Amino acid sequence: MHLLYRRQELDTTLEKAWEFFTKPENLKAITPGFMGFDITSISGPRALHAGQIITYKVKPFLGIPFPWVTEITHARKPFFFVDEQRLGPFIFWHHKHYLEESAEGKVVMIDSVHYKVFYGFIGTLLNRIIVKKRLDYIFDYRTKVIREIFEENNRNDSV
Repeated sequence: MHLLYRRQELDTTLEKAWEFFTKPENLKAITPGFMGFDITSISGPRALHAGQIITYKVKPFLGIPFPWVTEITHARKPFFFVDEQRLGPFIFWHHKHYLEESAEGKVVMIDSVHYKVFYGFIGTLLNRIIVKKRLDYIFDYRTKVIREIFEENNRNDSV
């Protein structure tokens, strides 16, 4: 099992952060273009909720398209939600999204992803050579784009 962890401070409110991160269509905006990320369906009401199934097409490795199906297994507005892969390129994917207010009045966003590529030596090797680097790149990209989006929103709010 592998862990990817990211922490980022955003100059926004919990409500605005929750609204942004719980809209599935915003995931495309914070995902690198090479991933070929497209939402193909969302079950039930659009508002994020436990039990919601979201299906995507992604090209995470070598441009090979994969279907990706996730389920929102837990959600507690405006503090956290969890998505788990039901079908996709990983053996296991459990992604926790936390939002909390800092003492300075900013929002701390934490991504904690536990994942498994393949079992045994092959999985360890693939993670070391390809997967970890790719995930680091994707989440570094997200960090940069999220910062830009919220900075732009703050500029627009102050006008």
